[in-house]
Amino acid sequence: MQEQRIAGICGSAFIENSVKIDFAASGLQLSGWVGLPTFSRSQQDMQFFYVNGRLIRDRLVAHAVKQAYQDVLFHGRQPVFVLYLTLDPTLVDVNAHPAKLEVRFREGRLVHDFLFSALHRSLADLRPDAGRVSVGSTSSPPTDVTRHDEPEFIPLQMRTGVDANPVYNPRPPQQASLPLTVAESITAYASLYPEDRPVQKQPQPTAQASDMPPLGYAIAHVHNIYILAETPKGIILVDAHAAHERVTYERLKQQYQQGSVPSQPLLLPIKINVSAEEADLAEQEHEFFSTLGFELNRSGPETIILRSTPALLGNIDKETLIRDVLADISEHDISRRIQEQSNRLLSTIACHGAVRAHRRLSIDEMNALLRDMEQTERIGQCNHGRPTWIELSTHELDKFFLRGQ
Repeated sequence: MQEQRIAGICGSAFIENSVKIDFAASGLQLSGWVGLPTFSRSQQDMQFFYVNGRLIRDRLVAHAVKQAYQDVLFHGRQPVFVLYLTLDPTLVDVNAHPAKLEVRFREGRLVHDFLFSALHRSLADLRPDAGRVSVGSTSSPPTDVTRHDEPEFIPLQMRTGVDANPVYNPRPPQQASLPLTVAESITAYASLYPEDRPVQKQPQPTAQASDMPPLGYAIAHVHNIYILAETPKGIILVDAHAAHERVTYERLKQQYQQGSVPSQPLLLPIKINVSAEEADLAEQEHEFFSTLGFELNRSGPETIILRSTPALLGNIDKETLIRDVLADISEHDISRRIQEQSNRLLSTIACHGAVRAHRRLSIDEMNALLRDMEQTERIGQCNHGRPTWIELSTHELDKFFLRGQ
């Protein structure tokens, strides 16, 4: 009944291209629908967020949604959603704006963390092995979300399984941490994909559809770009470079987020003049910065000293980054800017390390990539928000050729 009302307002295409979610944690409950990354708009005209039944516009909510869609939405596009947040009325001030369109959350960080975690998880769970989200179907992710005190580095909880063909297993050597420069990183990961590397032969796949994995088995490498595969339900086309880029990116992020972050001391410490409030904030969040690989100390009423930074960040403007992070924490009581910088570099490494277009792949290499895709979060889009694969069902194929008509 509710779906019919939503479809009447937003159109049936919205329901057909969205994921129904229902999350609860820490006294908060979030339900509703979020659009698939491929179902987006140029304007923010299909974004509806309700707090205890009241339609609101809120910067904290907008920030959480933007971060959840960060590396799966094509640039310039806007996500679509109809979401309902329910919480204790004493935790929200509905009189923050004369028009009643804005609210003020008394536990802003908790609410932001919860919203980001719920949306982040729902998008991450869209994988081929969880079933295709297509016309007339919705997929429900787990209904329990654990609150993370530091949502900047929420573990990806990637599914583990038997490693696929080593050609598509972009894990760096265990004895070494991530290289310190982009060039070194690219060299290290590119070495995992030599053109003449021998490929371990896989068993011939069975023709029984019931035994097929979700993305099936490769048939051909079309124009040395697209993988054509037969699936239990039809056929798929995979952009090999885009898909491998996402696989590599997620594995790099997972490694970066596990354990302590490699830190690199600065040759000359950077003295940063800030306001007294920002200096207080830097001192209060010392443990947070330390966890992320920063050594940041207060040296005066309006001065902080930066002595080391995450090795992965390279030669970015570190002073500006620290100022922006402090500004984010001050405004949103949270900051994901550091992870954005790290992910941007990881994305660059993954793009350069991914198999290049027009490189001919063998059947075994293509099947290895398909198996990796089935185990990878957010595999529907590459790091830049482009689709990685499409599916045509046998029913759709029959319609093309007027079979049964």
